[in-house]
Amino acid sequence: LREPRGVRLRRAFERLGPIFVKFGQVLSTRRDLLPTDIADELAQLQDNVPPFPGARSVAIIERAFGKPIDAVFSSFDAEPVASASIAQVHFAMLKDGREVAVKVLRPGMLRAIDDDLALLHRLAGWVERAGGEDGKRLKPREVVAEFDVYLHDELDLVREAANAAQLRRNMAGLALVEIPEMHWDWCTSNVMVMQRMNGIPISQVDRLREAGIDFKRLSRDGVTIFFTQVF
Repeated sequence: LREPRGVRLRRAFERLGPIFVKFGQVLSTRRDLLPTDIADELAQLQDNVPPFPGARSVAIIERAFGKPIDAVFSSFDAEPVASASIAQVHFAMLKDGREVAVKVLRPGMLRAIDDDLALLHRLAGWVERAGGEDGKRLKPREVVAEFDVYLHDELDLVREAANAAQLRRNMAGLALVEIPEMHWDWCTSNVMVMQRMNGIPISQVDRLREAGIDFKRLSRDGVTIFFTQVF
């Protein structure tokens, strides 16, 4: 209890499990709703989720494709390159030599989601009743309802692949951005295989400077990319 409120909230989400970690990630982007100290602390949840064993990923992939992993990939890195609350990503190479990223849904997610969401809906009602004017202003029940829809969408990787493919088509005429190609022969509801992309995360400012990136141009291009998607 001696820890700051943001730290206590982040640790509570971590102990409650992947769905609550995802909820904390979503909340961290809503700086219009949250105090800065809480938003900053919850932002740590975006890249701080322990991975599940690579052997589990292999088993999930083999079950999804109905064949041994060696029949699909010439190489597969069992050590995940990234791990988030809903899925983790492994690098691999297809038999034809194309480098890919393989996104695998966390095991047991579909069974856990509805119980956790029911608890979130109940907590939102409690916050709204007990929080006075601030509780009403934050609209916790509406936030959780939006999260519910968003989360169910994210649990279907075929839908995510379709959205990515549509975005790739929409942006095909804009030379400022590359959208990874989906490899549809190897996309299922819990496994998604896409073109591997290389780059520097936009949050790593020092690495961008070292690479000689023109920040003014990056800003202009980023605005163009954003509004092209919006409209």
